Amino acid sequence: MKNLPLDSQLFVKNRQRFVAKMQPNSIAIINSNDELPMNGDALHKFKQNSDLYWLTGIDQEDTMVVLYPDNPDPKFREVLVLVRPNELKEKWDGHRLRKDEAYAISGMNTVVWLDSIDALLQQWINDAQNIYLNSNENNRKASLVPVKDYRYAQEVKERYPLHNYLRAAIIFKELRAVKTPEEIAVMQVAMDITEKAFRRVLTFIKPGVWEHEIQAEIIHEFLRNRSAGEAYGSIIASGDRARTLHYVSNNQECLDGELILMDFGAEYGGYNADLTRTVPVNGKFSARQREVYDACLRLHMYAKSILRPGITIAKYHEMVGVEAGKEFVKLGLLTEEDIKNQDPETPAYRKYLYHGISHHLGIDVHDLGPSFHKPIPEGAVMTIEPGIYIEEEKIGIRIENNYWLTAEGNVDLMKNIPITADEIERLMK
Repeated sequence: MKNLPLDSQLFVKNRQRFVAKMQPNSIAIINSNDELPMNGDALHKFKQNSDLYWLTGIDQEDTMVVLYPDNPDPKFREVLVLVRPNELKEKWDGHRLRKDEAYAISGMNTVVWLDSIDALLQQWINDAQNIYLNSNENNRKASLVPVKDYRYAQEVKERYPLHNYLRAAIIFKELRAVKTPEEIAVMQVAMDITEKAFRRVLTFIKPGVWEHEIQAEIIHEFLRNRSAGEAYGSIIASGDRARTLHYVSNNQECLDGELILMDFGAEYGGYNADLTRTVPVNGKFSARQREVYDACLRLHMYAKSILRPGITIAKYHEMVGVEAGKEFVKLGLLTEEDIKNQDPETPAYRKYLYHGISHHLGIDVHDLGPSFHKPIPEGAVMTIEPGIYIEEEKIGIRIENNYWLTAEGNVDLMKNIPITADEIERLMK
């Protein structure tokens, strides 16, 4: 990672929170992600298992975490397992962590090598009653690839068939949704780097630039500020392409009179930012563009006013949808009759706003959190990102900031990033 060292207490506290949720006489085993093959002898860029990173801050392949708080031997109550450094391999692939380096990152005193863990695990598992194993339980996941979590679960169950097995994912989903102040501090750095990139491109955008050139400016600013890079594939969509929600081709020229929708965020220290702004290519909104932009901003601010701990995403989306219908009537996109006669299962506003308004944000861009119909917890970090997409006018506008939901109200982690049409025009001059 390119970031400055993080305070290991962030990860110490995360492990303490996890252990407090474990049942008595239980052992939890969490694996790193696979190194995935690409083509030939190449590998995809390694991406750490988010749960393991949340517990340790370790961003290295072939890593394990073993948590056994009732272990009779105190030094083995939390164990970090690393691949043993190999001098020849390091000549090809670079430095691998030593025990003291791993301690500095994770705050874990006991570090053992991967080639010695099996014998230790056998003794600990035989003493334990319950085994927590991990899995990537995400409602959006559709992959059938048998990744390490699932292969390991099968292997352990075959070896120890009479133990009681529990899902670590249930604990992670609850805890990772609630960000600690230490996590917010890291996320704020990602937000601030994202702000620098946005301010940079505001002075760069003009008729005739290409979408990929804007993306290059963003990535340049990310890397020079110690970001690991893009939190996700940046969306740089000018003109009618802004209506494609996950447009990532970024290969077209930006023309005079068009708007350009930019959805991007920096990754820093394993945590992510997620910003969207829509700006005029020539630096000046037309009257109609400003009218639609201001309506989207009002919708954003309405969503901010009702998104509080305790509301469900289902109820929140329903309320924002009603407000969106009102805004679309003002814009002449819908009529009162359209609203009155709409199908409740497919509200009329969905023609011009066809995605959700918010999602959890953290180590994953679509981070873990409670399901659609359960209350959002205090401490969650949520995006707010309403959009207006008008096919007949070739307009797509979305405005997105990231908020930490506290008992005292929303904390806008992007409060310093220009958001009004006037601010944007002034900075683009």
